[in-house]
Amino acid sequence: MLSQYLYGMSLSTFLRSYHSFTNDEMQQIEASFEEMTVEDRHLLAEADKVCSRLYFVIKGVLRIASTNDKGVDVTHYFYKEDQFCTILQSFNERTPTPSFIQACCNATVISITNERLAQLIKQVPVLHEVLENIHQQKLLEKVNVKNLYIGANALEIYRRFLVSQPDIALRVSQKDIAEYLGITPQSFSRIRRQL
Repeated sequence: MLSQYLYGMSLSTFLRSYHSFTNDEMQQIEASFEEMTVEDRHLLAEADKVCSRLYFVIKGVLRIASTNDKGVDVTHYFYKEDQFCTILQSFNERTPTPSFIQACCNATVISITNERLAQLIKQVPVLHEVLENIHQQKLLEKVNVKNLYIGANALEIYRRFLVSQPDIALRVSQKDIAEYLGITPQSFSRIRRQL
């Protein structure tokens, strides 16, 4: 049984915003997830391994990142409350990924393995379509967010980030933000002083 949600909406409320699941279906779904609390910087999925879990963020912020050929981390995206997070290709195809998932602050998540999700979809087939819709919606959101930064200088990129994702800006490290925006730490410090 999952603990009471104190921050975001419950998994059932979130999923029911996409489909009217029955109470029995929701009980099956919720019983299939495991809750865990992780500390800041904890790795939920490691680079060069298969990402075998789908996470739903209850509290906190996760990031998907990878390390470039110069040994520098590059943050690709942030996930906050009421969002699913996984490295989708690795999760679906069960193949190793160069990316990793890391908590950007203390966080509470619930998760399900790809094997357990496959069993659950056999019990609640409509869940597959619901998850596909959620993943497609998230992909479009990622593209729209990244498009905000195209053609802008570093100062403008940071301003747009503060407007579009103010809650993330307040909760993750300046280093993670700089990596996400593609701004060097030196430039980022200068930009923050200007603002």
